[in-house]
Amino acid sequence: MRELPRPLADQEAHVHSHEVLITDWQPTLTKRKGVTKHKLLTERIIADIDADILPAHARMPTHRDLARQLGVSVQTVSLSYKEAERRGYLRGEVGRGTFVRSRVTEKADRFMLDRDPGETVDLSIIRAIYTQAHEDASRAVMRQLAQSDNSAFMRPCRPIAGLEHHRTAAQVWLRGLGVDAAKDRILITNGAAHGLFLAVTAIVRPGEIVLTENLTDHGIIGLANVLGFTLRGLPTDREGILVEAFEEACAAGGVTALVLVPSLGNPTSHVMGAERRRAIAEVARRYGVYVVEDEVYKPLLETPLPSFTDLLPDLGFFVTSFTKSVLTGLRVGYLVVPPQYTIRVASIMRVTSWSATNLPAEIATLWVEDGTARSLVDLQRREVRARQALVAEILGEHIARTNPLSLCAWLKVPPRWTEEGLVRMLAQKNIAVTPSDPFMAGADVTGGIRICIGGRLSHATLGRTLRTIAETFEQLPPVFDTSSIA
Repeated sequence: MRELPRPLADQEAHVHSHEVLITDWQPTLTKRKGVTKHKLLTERIIADIDADILPAHARMPTHRDLARQLGVSVQTVSLSYKEAERRGYLRGEVGRGTFVRSRVTEKADRFMLDRDPGETVDLSIIRAIYTQAHEDASRAVMRQLAQSDNSAFMRPCRPIAGLEHHRTAAQVWLRGLGVDAAKDRILITNGAAHGLFLAVTAIVRPGEIVLTENLTDHGIIGLANVLGFTLRGLPTDREGILVEAFEEACAAGGVTALVLVPSLGNPTSHVMGAERRRAIAEVARRYGVYVVEDEVYKPLLETPLPSFTDLLPDLGFFVTSFTKSVLTGLRVGYLVVPPQYTIRVASIMRVTSWSATNLPAEIATLWVEDGTARSLVDLQRREVRARQALVAEILGEHIARTNPLSLCAWLKVPPRWTEEGLVRMLAQKNIAVTPSDPFMAGADVTGGIRICIGGRLSHATLGRTLRTIAETFEQLPPVFDTSSIA
């Protein structure tokens, strides 16, 4: 049985199954007047990645080998690699080399459906569970809003950080998540992705190093591609990032921030315990590294755990939302920033969205105040446990990682199968799942398949779908999809 991820001691010896060493790449540089050699080489690298001549996760030639092959200086190659890395096409692994980065912003649609899949059972997207109770609550709050004076939240366009009573409700909700923040440190956002963008943009510049889990939510990978910072994945265990790996990366220098999902992390469902959180915070404090915690799943936890924004008041950013725990369409989030960042982050929000949308924020506020939000979280916990029990019963031997409160499960790839082969075969059976590619922030990981169990799925449909997955896993693949691993 393969463990995910491997212990730190095994990291250097392990090569990801996707990884290939490029040996037959023969780039040609066509001289153009006024264009430097390193710019020509950068353009060639990017063009060949876009054309899949250089596949994702492939290891690039060493600086010296490529310089010798092209008859250019090592500095020229170094400048080209650095620029391609800044633009999100390559990533450097200390002591291992340079690798082609997976372009999640361009490839995610291959794995995650973006519209109603018709007859397909869509297990490719994490979303909150939706029941009749959610439908009833939505209709009730719409009636309430229709019959009340809406001027208090429909007319104002300031303050940028959010209306006063929305931030007061945010304080109440955040205290339930272990975050005790002054109101002026809280910004209302259009969901967690918006909050993550604001936090990262405030502290990270193009070319700087940001650390995350080796397998992580594709949102931060996409941000690295868009904003041009260097994202490096760290090895993890069942509690998330290893303290010694984080310290080693910080000691090497140049690290600006750590972005992580400490609670029910996507896709492996890890939960970082209190002791691990304190140890990570202590390393961050010593090296002056910012920590951005994406806690969109934390409301589902039943055990109180400390937050990095409390452990690191001057370095910690906390992001959460209602979309994964209360209602998928309630795209409202709360961002907690260090005291010195309130003005800067509000200014970034102003130029990107002006402010969060007041109407959804008003719904979230009403539900926090009258207890509906907490009630729907409790309902979600019960339903998630029931669905995870089905996953354990039907797919038990195939599970690499999950948690009784997680909206997803990470499955092992059976012998002889490839991830993409499984995705294709299940798609033929009208089941959409996601392989490891969109989540990969580093090379040293064991692959897998993610299934999501949220949405409006009956137990009968979910059980039938899980049994089809189990039956497919037990089959031998078509000859053209057979893995090279015996």
